[in-house]
Amino acid sequence: MKIDQYLKDLREKSLADLNNELTEAKKELFKLRFQNATNQLDNTGRIKEVRKNIARIQTVMAAKASENA
Repeated sequence: MKIDQYLKDLREKSLADLNNELTEAKKELFKLRFQNATNQLDNTGRIKEVRKNIARIQTVMAAKASENA
């Protein structure tokens, strides 16, 4: 499944890489929201997908932080 592979890839990354990916996802979410507000966004479902990916990244980061503590 596509999500399972994405989670596996996230778990293999370091905290620095996860932080970079989180920053990129937040930038993408901002751009999508801006496009949606100006009626330029065709696929509104992408906003929901990016929000879930941000949550997934944060969950993996929290798990790694608790492992190291």
